[in-house]
Amino acid sequence: MALFKPRLRIGKMIDITADMMNSAGIKALLLDIDNTMTTHNNPVPAEGVMEWVNGMKSLGFTLMVVSNNNGERVQKFSRLLGLEFEDMARKPLPTGFRRACKRLGIKPGEAAVVGDQLFTDMLGGNLLGAYTVLTEPYELEDMKFFKFKRACERFIMKFWRK
Repeated sequence: MALFKPRLRIGKMIDITADMMNSAGIKALLLDIDNTMTTHNNPVPAEGVMEWVNGMKSLGFTLMVVSNNNGERVQKFSRLLGLEFEDMARKPLPTGFRRACKRLGIKPGEAAVVGDQLFTDMLGGNLLGAYTVLTEPYELEDMKFFKFKRACERFIMKFWRK
């Protein structure tokens, strides 16, 4: 169960502060797209995301999008935010996160993986050895696969409270 557990749980990504990341020794944030920065398959960032990204960059943090989505979706979304990206990351395997860290010239322990899912973002980030931040999803997906996955996540999270 520990491999799924984030180091930090927070409401939305935009609630992450520079102080939180500085106190954890974080230099870079590796960001998921769907339900972390916008609703599922939405081509534009949610309200406040652009300002948050620009603010974190101005404070010296490096940000990169790491997504399992295809190149076209990830490229268009990342370009809107002025961010580099790793698409087809194959999360939860740490491969995409590792490539991102290498490109940014940082060690995995200097990165925070930010996302809304235990089975992709948190597991992949923890396997990498990164600091993991679990956000609340912008909306719950309607597809049966996602409903099942979210139910499994709730089951796992119950053990954290004990």
